[in-house]
Amino acid sequence: MKHIKVVAFDADDTLWVNEPYFRKTEEAFYKLLEGYASLHDMERELLKTELDNIPLYGYGVKGFVLSMIEAAMRITNGTLTQETIAQIIVLGKAMLNEPIELLDGVEDVLKNLQGRYKLVVATKGDLLDQERKLRKSDLTKYFHHVEIMSEKDDANYLKLIRHLDIQPQELLMVGNSLKSDVLPVLNVGGYAIHVPYHITWVHETINHTVENKRLATVESIGEVLKFL
Repeated sequence: MKHIKVVAFDADDTLWVNEPYFRKTEEAFYKLLEGYASLHDMERELLKTELDNIPLYGYGVKGFVLSMIEAAMRITNGTLTQETIAQIIVLGKAMLNEPIELLDGVEDVLKNLQGRYKLVVATKGDLLDQERKLRKSDLTKYFHHVEIMSEKDDANYLKLIRHLDIQPQELLMVGNSLKSDVLPVLNVGGYAIHVPYHITWVHETINHTVENKRLATVESIGEVLKFL
């Protein structure tokens, strides 16, 4: 990949732990509403509410908290108490205060690539929350640019490519999501390395395999260095 000029990294579950905090909060949420509905029905209601709200709230903890409150109102048939609402808000604030746990090998990879390529963070979610996580991670010093998108789609990757003043084939994207980090980049002519994470939000999954000569799949982020 000698033609690559920019290496972009997804943030959540590529640079640091993220999805396990959502899973832990969901479990606490279901515990709060225990007795109102079956676990299956609560899971279905919360997921539906989250997906319906993405066009309004986007991605991130704040939208998730609002979705939990809305789903809880339905699950309890409108009998949700102020106390339970307060507890849901506490769960959300706890997520925002979770420590940043870098994934194994991340900083070694960034140190190795810094100076040889322009390094970029290309992520999506709530602007304030993602900026906070990046600051707490102490990784800012490695990156030439940070792009926080409302959605990781073809148009926004093309916008990033234009901003960086490169050609699509000069971009390599590294991330854990085939849907957000791989497919759109391949669609616009870039390269991608898929680093699967052991937990993936259902909204980020796809039901088909991806085969493309511009795509590589590795087991850990350290293996990215074999291609650069």
